[in-house]
Amino acid sequence: MPHEPLNITTPAPVLSWASHGLGHAETQMAKNVASLPFVFKHVALMPDVHLGKGALVGSVIATQDAIIPAAVGVDIGCGMCALQTPFRADQLESKTLKKIRRELEAAIPVGFSENKDIEKEVYNWRGWSQFKDLHGGVQHLETKALRQMGSLGGGNHFIELCLDTEDQVWLMLHSGSRNIGNMLAQNHIRTARDLAKLAELRLPDPDLAYFVAGTPEFAAYWRDLQWAQDYARYNRDVMMRRFQRIVETHLAGGKATKPRLMVNCHHNYAERETHYDQEVYVTRKGAVRARSEDYGIIPGSMGAKSFIVRGKGNPESYCSCSHGAGRLMSRSKAKQQFTVDDLVRQTEGIECRKDSGVIDEIPAAYKPIEEVMAQQADLVEVVATLKQVLCVKG
Repeated sequence: MPHEPLNITTPAPVLSWASHGLGHAETQMAKNVASLPFVFKHVALMPDVHLGKGALVGSVIATQDAIIPAAVGVDIGCGMCALQTPFRADQLESKTLKKIRRELEAAIPVGFSENKDIEKEVYNWRGWSQFKDLHGGVQHLETKALRQMGSLGGGNHFIELCLDTEDQVWLMLHSGSRNIGNMLAQNHIRTARDLAKLAELRLPDPDLAYFVAGTPEFAAYWRDLQWAQDYARYNRDVMMRRFQRIVETHLAGGKATKPRLMVNCHHNYAERETHYDQEVYVTRKGAVRARSEDYGIIPGSMGAKSFIVRGKGNPESYCSCSHGAGRLMSRSKAKQQFTVDDLVRQTEGIECRKDSGVIDEIPAAYKPIEEVMAQQADLVEVVATLKQVLCVKG
């Protein structure tokens, strides 16, 4: 579906790939962002767009000489990693899936948990040498950051073992920069808000406080942002290697195998990029970069399909696409509306938790992923369609 401009009056237009009408709150949030003086050309909304903090989740915001830390959000570098294995569906018996799930839950901490032991590859990450340069408010968290490297986190973070339409086995996971990314973001968001108050800026939303390029505050945030994004990407790599080893133990007798394809992409981040022949800062808040030939991952809910995609480089979306199905209802509403029996029915055939602790992640709480994909046919092409047979929730 081609984009449609929203019927709002702002200095920068808002282009939307979402076919459903945005409600008043969502439209106001889009309007707030598009009214900022440093927004470049237009704001792009992806088909999975929904309410966020300051800016809509599923929005792509290009800016000139300024950046909004709350628009990037607190889970800096959150994203996806997927790996296509040489294994096939007929190698997966139900008892094997149960064993793999138990070993995954033992090997990869979830929620607020951290690793008891620190692996050599974690110690060897090059980012630790820059830790002393990060914001002073996180200097006491180096040990915690070390121990959380290779952990999943909570919320909608997950690990899945999937099958594609050719019965090939894929490994997939969703995670970000853990507590250290959260703390870095919170410190800088606080600084931006304080500066806005001092300057007596009249912002449409306090969460749209920003840093101006060329200032020490901007430089400090940009440095910490890039560090946290690198941490998030490496965090996914560490978990994926553990996941791969567990699967190889059961399906290849412990023998190492070579992946046929591996994708690791952010969907909560900012980068300096060139669009419409100008260098700008691009913030993707719940969106994946989809330049021509970029590979991306668009997951559905824990009971739906997911997609490996290749970008089409659509300039109007700032070469971006959706990051998932997008929530249809809040976590609290999902808990009120659905029961454990509903969860059991909606996750039939999937080796996963089926208890009250994950009702907020029930498939019906998310938009239908097929609709989301249909709305962005001009942004990406589908490379592989996956369906999970095992899921570990954060």
